[in-house]
Amino acid sequence: MEYSKISTQLSNRLYGVELTNSQDLDQTYYSADIFALSDAEPKESQTLETQRRLSFWKMAWEGRPSWMRTVYSGKEGYCFILPILLTGDSTVMESVVNVATSFPFVLIGLRVPRKDFSTTMYSNSLIGVGLASTLYHTSRGEVRKSTRWGDYAMIATSTLCMSSALKNDNKNSRALMLASIMMLPFQPLLVTAIHTSLAEATFARKVIENPKLRGAHALHTASTLVGGALFVADDIYPDTPYIHAAWHVAAAVGVMTINTLID
Repeated sequence: MEYSKISTQLSNRLYGVELTNSQDLDQTYYSADIFALSDAEPKESQTLETQRRLSFWKMAWEGRPSWMRTVYSGKEGYCFILPILLTGDSTVMESVVNVATSFPFVLIGLRVPRKDFSTTMYSNSLIGVGLASTLYHTSRGEVRKSTRWGDYAMIATSTLCMSSALKNDNKNSRALMLASIMMLPFQPLLVTAIHTSLAEATFARKVIENPKLRGAHALHTASTLVGGALFVADDIYPDTPYIHAAWHVAAAVGVMTINTLID
């Protein structure tokens, strides 16, 4: 009897492994499952949290206003990969007013002092803005899609030249300039927004350095706010005549006042 007990104990502890009964094994497996589930729960919760965040940003992106979209509803045309909103110029008189309010950009461009290559390019780009706008507002049919894109691209090019003319010259600005040039054919509105914001920051900083610029800056701020409101209104009420022409005037005043930094 003693011999059989010793033999059983030896067999149960063979190679340093102690065997147990089936109840103990079930308890061990159950505990292991609990630990495995507890380890999996944080991973699943992290995955759900990531999905929730992605869903939030997707909803925010899809809910952005149409003037920030690359796809527009309504009367739209396509040039390259950029959808173009084609509105306005429904009557001859509206086209005439739009062309008349485009011409000030040419005059402002002619008045920019051509001190060096950057200011010369900026001057020429403003003239180009007036001509591209005129071409768009006088065009009809399928060619209007291309002239609309040209109008957007010329405005974006002008803001790039403006950044260069304002002497924002450092490694970061050169990298941004290169990235903007590459992005311009596909997202001209985004390029315009970025470089206009940089110009606004530069103007505000210059006013602190030179208080004499406060009058020009006040007029510039007012015209920028009015222009922004008209831009949004033109998008919300695209069939309302002369809103676009009013935006031309506000934008021209804004450009004219910021040019005091170059003068």
